[in-house]
Amino acid sequence: MAEGRIKVTVADARARGEQALRRLGYDAEAARIIADHVIDAALCGYEYSGLAKILNIPEHKRFGWPRSAMSVRHETAISTLFDGGNENAMLVMYHATRHAIAMAQARGVALVGVSNSWMSGRSAYYMEMVANADLVGLHTAASSRYVAPPGAIAPALGTNPIAFGLPSTRGPVVLDMGTSAFMATELKLRERLKHELPEGVAIDPQGKPTRDPANVGALLTWGGYKGFGLALMVQALGVLGGSGLDAEGEDGYLFIVFKPDLLRPLADTKREIAALVDRVKATPRAPGVDDIRIPSERSFQTRARLLKDGLELDRSVWDALATLKKA
Repeated sequence: MAEGRIKVTVADARARGEQALRRLGYDAEAARIIADHVIDAALCGYEYSGLAKILNIPEHKRFGWPRSAMSVRHETAISTLFDGGNENAMLVMYHATRHAIAMAQARGVALVGVSNSWMSGRSAYYMEMVANADLVGLHTAASSRYVAPPGAIAPALGTNPIAFGLPSTRGPVVLDMGTSAFMATELKLRERLKHELPEGVAIDPQGKPTRDPANVGALLTWGGYKGFGLALMVQALGVLGGSGLDAEGEDGYLFIVFKPDLLRPLADTKREIAALVDRVKATPRAPGVDDIRIPSERSFQTRARLLKDGLELDRSVWDALATLKKA
């Protein structure tokens, strides 16, 4: 293990996360929900979205703003637009996902938007919930400006992930991808630990390439213009999620969730999606390639391993959690 790194059990990591969140003012249930989200991210191999993400919460400019209970802004038989009450979105989105699942199970389809919330976490977490309920889901997350369009030297879009979840007889099939070349949460952890960025993911305030996480003017898009196009569409879908109603007019989240049997019998859908995955994985491989990996497959395998082996993280993060409290 590298110097400055420690290994902890999942139970100890969960306990420390929940204790830190309670000191930030969250009640026991809210602390459990947020801690479960970040622990699952760590288990899936995303350390920057793990326990370190809890440290980001009180540092966020909106943490100190007034907060209120989640409420309904607008509702129909198959849709709900929520006001998140300026609460952390890992908490709000958990409840929004459960609402979308219940609505889709009862009515076949659900459109759910969330405004006035921030720091939504891993979209895969919510899409796995949807797929485990034998539903199909699409989730977009428009967020604060971090990403420069191609040719620009200032941010205009969020990191704007898009995620899908589908059920299969193999288990959930999930894709969660940011439309930026680097995620803002990982940028924050690199800055905290004073680790350089990879090449080609960020520019400084003058528009020149930078690897210094403390001197980033904007992140770049993933895949050049194609990533920009996706980012723009996610930002536009955020309008449906209520970004125009947000305190800053930036953050807007959208869920589209439906029953597969609106189109095909559930059993057939699950079997045929699994067959598709099997066919892709059976594709002849290039020399030296051991496996054709499906989106989220490595995350699921990592989670199964780390649930037994425990989590590794930076000691400074672990120690900071022990003393975390409101400013």
